[in-house]
Amino acid sequence: MTSAVEDKVREFVIDYFYVTDARSLTNDQSLIDSDLVDSTGMMGIILFLETEFGITMADDETTPDNLDSIDRIVAYVERKRPSPPG
Repeated sequence: MTSAVEDKVREFVIDYFYVTDARSLTNDQSLIDSDLVDSTGMMGIILFLETEFGITMADDETTPDNLDSIDRIVAYVERKRPSPPG
C-alpha cells in the first residue's frame, strides 16, 4: 500500500523529469545515478517538497541520503512533517 506522500512524490518525479516509462521507475532507484536528476533538478525537488508539504530544508539536509530516491524522499518528508496532535 502506498502513502499519500509517496503518491505525490512519485507523480512529481514522473511529471517533472519526464519519465517516459513510469512502470520502470522503482521507489528505491537512484535518481542521480539514473541520470534523471542533476543539480538543477534537485532544486526542483527541494522547491516541490517545501511547497507541497510545508517543510523547510536546511542546507545540510540536501543530501543524497534524503533525496536520491522516491523512498528516501518519502522517509525524509515523513520525518520532517509535524506529528498530528494526539
